[in-house]
Amino acid sequence: MCLIVVGWRVHPDYPLVVAANRDEFFARPATALTRWPDALNIIGGIDLEAGGTWLGMSEGGRFAALTNVREPGVAKSARSRGMLTRDFLLSRESAGDYARQIDGTRYAGFNLLLSDGDSLFYASNRDGSPRPLAPGIYGLSNHRLDSPWPKLVKARERFADAVQHLPEASGFFDLLADRAIADDAQLPNTGVPIEWERLLSAIFVTSENYGTRASTVLWRTDRGTLCVHERSFGADGQTLQSSQISTSL
Repeated sequence: MCLIVVGWRVHPDYPLVVAANRDEFFARPATALTRWPDALNIIGGIDLEAGGTWLGMSEGGRFAALTNVREPGVAKSARSRGMLTRDFLLSRESAGDYARQIDGTRYAGFNLLLSDGDSLFYASNRDGSPRPLAPGIYGLSNHRLDSPWPKLVKARERFADAVQHLPEASGFFDLLADRAIADDAQLPNTGVPIEWERLLSAIFVTSENYGTRASTVLWRTDRGTLCVHERSFGADGQTLQSSQISTSL
């Protein structure tokens, strides 16, 4: 997952609102949005290579989403980062307790957002100790929380407008579909070739082998209703399918 925007308690009727793009190589096998066969109360995609997930939520109010930290040349860890989200969704620990017990040395660089319904926590093994987040709109890509990358700044601004039109999802999907490339002068320097910096500067990433594979929009109402929309994509941004799952506590 390469872009997540979260609205935490910024709307009186929708305490949690999320818009996210998952960017990955198209060759990596994964399922689209689904109820997990071994835990039907959990909704999310499944990484079929390592068994974890990039984003998921439960009927009981839990939410977890993950991005990798862009670190070219750093070796992969033995344990998939996607297991951090899976383990939290399957656990009963509070978001804070779970975040504080993570052994970050077991994983390559990660950023993690966790909610148990009552709190929202941010955890990263590249950005200090886990911390609770106050009500607000937060953006996460492949660096620290709210890093001022052009696509993240733009996404947060457009997200703030889309929240005002809930339960309409089109504004969120419009922002997630933005393919504009940032000017070279605005690009971060993360150690990848300039061609990759340009490609990855778009909110919606398109290429033949790597790009945005899923756009997900979800919200939970103050009454506990959960609504999840997802669009899946193939090479060069080709639309593959759309899914929607709604439920209540």
